[in-house]
Formats: sequence, structure tokens, C-alpha cells
Amino acid sequence: MSVQAPIDPKHAAASGKEPRVEVYWTAVTYKTVIVYSLLLLGVILGIVYLISPDLYSSLYHKASNAISAPDTENLPISQMQAKFVNLDGKVQIKKVNSVQWVTADYKTTLDKGDFVQTGADSAARITFADGTTYTVKSDTLVTVEENSMASNRPTSVAMRISTGSVDLATPNWSSPDSKAAVNVEDASAQLRQNSRASVKNDPDSNNHEIVVSTGSAEVQRGDQKIELTQWEKASFPTGGGIQRSNVLAPPSLVEPLNLAPIINEKPKISPVHFVWKPVEDAISYTVRLSATTSFRTIVKQAKVSGTSTDITGLDPGEYFWNVTAQDAKKQTSEVSETFQFTLVAQGKSQDMILEIEGTQLHGRVAEIVGRTEPGAALIVNGQSVPNIAPDGQFRHFTEPLEPGQHTISIIGSNRRGGTAQQQVSIVVPK
Repeated sequence: MSVQAPIDPKHAAASGKEPRVEVYWTAVTYKTVIVYSLLLLGVILGIVYLISPDLYSSLYHKASNAISAPDTENLPISQMQAKFVNLDGKVQIKKVNSVQWVTADYKTTLDKGDFVQTGADSAARITFADGTTYTVKSDTLVTVEENSMASNRPTSVAMRISTGSVDLATPNWSSPDSKAAVNVEDASAQLRQNSRASVKNDPDSNNHEIVVSTGSAEVQRGDQKIELTQWEKASFPTGGGIQRSNVLAPPSLVEPLNLAPIINEKPKISPVHFVWKPVEDAISYTVRLSATTSFRTIVKQAKVSGTSTDITGLDPGEYFWNVTAQDAKKQTSEVSETFQFTLVAQGKSQDMILEIEGTQLHGRVAEIVGRTEPGAALIVNGQSVPNIAPDGQFRHFTEPLEPGQHTISIIGSNRRGGTAQQQVSIVVPK
């Protein structure tokens, strides 16, 4: 064993060599750290799976939901509020923190406690963030009573009808425990998913009722609770119990198809053929045509005993039509589904340019891209195309479509009086 004497600083300076300290290290890249971390995580998960498979499954599902599920609590407030998707005539709202009534528009959002009022010839359709829709008919006053949209939890929406009529429709919710209700007087009707119902409240005549047209609903008043299924009605007069009864079903419309274009050389004198399916026990039917979805103005009306009729005297334009049935007891059905069609005058010149270059789905909305003549007018599924480029290029987005196959009609007219029509097929996945 040898011992080295300490270095004399003077001697080191004399020899011309500085004392130094040597440091050694090993470089580790971020990639290596990530790989080892993943390996360690895999080992831990493997041990958890071997020890407790149930705990592993729970942790896996929580992690998957955290990654894939949208966090509605972090969404903008505007995406969680109810909105107007259709306004017809004069519709007013009064915010919960205001004393003034203002005119509603498509930028208006609704919160809990807000009032909505429609005039004598007006209507409004309101959509909540969970897909539930309330169609507020004319002369109706409603209040938003609930709008609960929480992250990864069932949604809950509700409206109170002070007076008037409301149609309610529920979608296929992501959570089966979600709720949609409409409250009348001291009664509450809660619809199941994929259900439709019509609710009326007339305090002057003591008429309060709900009719289920699709799906089912639970109606509760105090301790009494009943279940309604398709074409059943619950009446609850003030001071009395709930009364359940059957109602006459409305007809199913056949022709013209919804959003279908009808091209005639002389639409004013050419008949439009209407067809619907028969209803059991019905002895007559009433067909109504209007230029508005609220049917505030009836263009044509016909009462017939069969299941079809021809109507003439219509000017070119957009029309809405529906049918009601009546039985021998003078009982009238609910109004059928409303269909829309467009009547177009066919021009003499047929050399109009109309080409569809492509389609694309954005969720449930279809995008139609094509080319036509500069200055031409286009209608896609009954909706006018507002923006056509100077070179004739156009891009149109449809309203949200239900899952299934759809045929979208594009019709156009040019300044020379020519018309053209194209159709594309779109399949919206479930």
C-alpha cells in the first residue's frame, strides 16, 4: 500500500500544470425515459390485473371515458344552453333576470327561469343541448324550468306550460337515465327517450291533457301516477284525478314525399296529388296546405272520405301539408306529421347547367358541393341556397338529418326560364 503526499500548490504552479477534477455522466434521452415509464406502467397494470381483475376493469373504463368522453363542464356555456332553431311570426322572451320582453332571434339562448311567449300567428321550436326539442305553438306561454347538462351524468330538461300547446320530442340519449319533462298545472309528464307527445293547457276551459304519439311517458299528479303509450291521452282537470283514454291516430303521409320538388309547366292549373294511409275507424280526412310551418294561414283545405285528393290553383313556391282523421263519433285525431314540398314552374329552355361535384357528411349535416350558372337560383331540400359564387360554384349545408338513407333533391332555375334537377343519396349512420 502506498500513500501519496498532498500536492503542494506552489509545486503545481511551478510545474505549469493546474489541478483538475474530472466528472463523468451518461446521457439518457427522453425516448428512453418514456419507454421505461411505459414498461413500469405495464408491469403495474399486469400485477393489478392478476391480483384484482375487477379493479383493473374499473380503472380501464375510467381512463377510456376520461379520454374519449367530452367534458361538458369545460364546454362554452352557449353550447349547453337551449336555442331557437325555428321562429315563425312574433316570438318574445323575458330573461329570468329581466323585466322586459324582447323579440327572440336565432342568436338567443335560453336559461333556467326564462319565459317564452308566442303570438296569435306564430310558433317557435327550441332545442336543448341533449337533443330534446319543444315546439311552442301559437298563443302559448312557457317557462324553462330545468336545463341540467353535467359532465358524464344524465341530463335533465323541463318546461312549464302556463297556457297554450307544446309538442315535445326526445332523442336517443347517451344516458338512459336522462329526463325530459313538461309540467302543466300540478301535473308532470316525463317522456322516455325516442318519444313524442303533444301537451295542451287551457286554464279558461279547464282543459289539461297530454297525448303520446310515439314511445311512452309517465304522468304524475300528487300520489297518482300512470303510464301512457302510443296514442293514449291523459286528462287531468283541476280538482280531479288523471283520466286515461285512447285517441284516434293521425294518418301517415305518403305523397308528395317530404322535401320533394314538383316541377310543372303550368303549376297554377296542374293538380298536385296527395296520398296518405288509412286510419282504422276513420270516416273522413281533412287536408290542409300552408305556406308556413305554423299553419297560421291556410292556403288550401279539403275534406274527403278517401285517402287521396288532387288540389289545384297553387302558385310556385314552398308549401307545408298535413292531414287529420275523424271517426263516426266526431272525434278528431292529432295532426299528422307535416311534410314540405316545393312547386316549381318548368321553363321552356332546358339547357341549364347544374352539376353536383361531391357530398360530405359532418355528423348529421350533409354538405353539397356543385356548380351551376352565374345568377341562377337553387333550392336544396326546400331550402334556398343563399351563396352562389360569381363563377357558379356553390356549397350548401343541410339541416340535421335523421339516421338512415336520404334522397336530397337540388332544383334550379336560370334567367332564361330554364330549370334543372339533380338528386343525391346520403346515408346517415346510426
